[in-house]
Amino acid sequence: MRTTITLDDDVAARLRSLARRSGRAFREVVNDVLRRGLARASAPRGREPFRVVARDLGARRPGLSLDNIAELIERVEGPLAR
Repeated sequence: MRTTITLDDDVAARLRSLARRSGRAFREVVNDVLRRGLARASAPRGREPFRVVARDLGARRPGLSLDNIAELIERVEGPLAR
């Protein structure tokens, strides 16, 4: 298929440079780069979903609550901990 596209100057320069170094035609390089980019864009992400693992914090001192973090830090590290 024949079509006209407008490339940014920096993109065109990189494509021309790649074509010169590889000894292939500009058209071949453009098609190859587009194919790789499209394949990468449609490929599923390899990342696994973020998961929180709950851990037992063990026995707490009497009177300490994990519900109020600011109070917990103040009691453990002192009032100037911030």
